[in-house]
Amino acid sequence: MTGTDRRNDMIRRIRESNSPVSGAALAACYQVSRQVIVQDIALLRAAGYEVISTNRGYVLAGTGEVSRLLKVCHTDDQLEAELCAVVDLGGCVKNVVVQHRVYGRLEADLNIRSRRDVGRFLEDMRSGRSSPLKNITSNYHYHLITADSEETLDLIEQVLKEKKILVTVDG
Repeated sequence: MTGTDRRNDMIRRIRESNSPVSGAALAACYQVSRQVIVQDIALLRAAGYEVISTNRGYVLAGTGEVSRLLKVCHTDDQLEAELCAVVDLGGCVKNVVVQHRVYGRLEADLNIRSRRDVGRFLEDMRSGRSSPLKNITSNYHYHLITADSEETLDLIEQVLKEKKILVTVDG
């Protein structure tokens, strides 16, 4: 299991639990140290998840939305297809995150929820105002995607996988 897979599963476990989930329980579940869990929680918070630490464990602040961090890779020509695939299925592209070897973690809020938002974003890119952040990391980047249900997130993942945009462990 990759770190990304573990963090996505941690969010699912915390969200579905009726009580706080202790760090020790998460560490035992994933067969990692408690320190790895603490680092994972920090990464999840940085990715936009509202993970709250209590004296009994971790809980997730509820907004009625579910979210998932997806690693993707695509060319500039595939940018519109990626964003439209997400919004057409009811998702929102909350941000873009790259992990640069020199600058570290760089993040920009996007909040792209509709084809209209996609059009505005693409126009900004085409007008020369800026270039996609993914270009500094050989097209690899992450998006925090929100939706109304896990099923919607699963559909978004499936479509991005079919378009060969989603980065998966097996290729």
